[in-house]
Amino acid sequence: MDNSSSHSEWESVTTEMAEVLRQKTGAERLEIANRMWRFAFQLVTRSVSNQHPDWTEQQKQREVARRMSHGAV
Repeated sequence: MDNSSSHSEWESVTTEMAEVLRQKTGAERLEIANRMWRFAFQLVTRSVSNQHPDWTEQQKQREVARRMSHGAV
């Protein structure tokens, strides 16, 4: 199944959302980004823990870091 067209659709910011974000201060936009990152971190952490219950905490943390950094770590 080819998801290339749907991938670009969900990755794009709608005109309405862009307008909402333009009205926010820089600090408000940073807070939104921080909350989104923390939420993603929690999801990845739970996913790794569920997928690898036999791993040590250090192994889980290393895998979370790898996933969150897109393999850079």
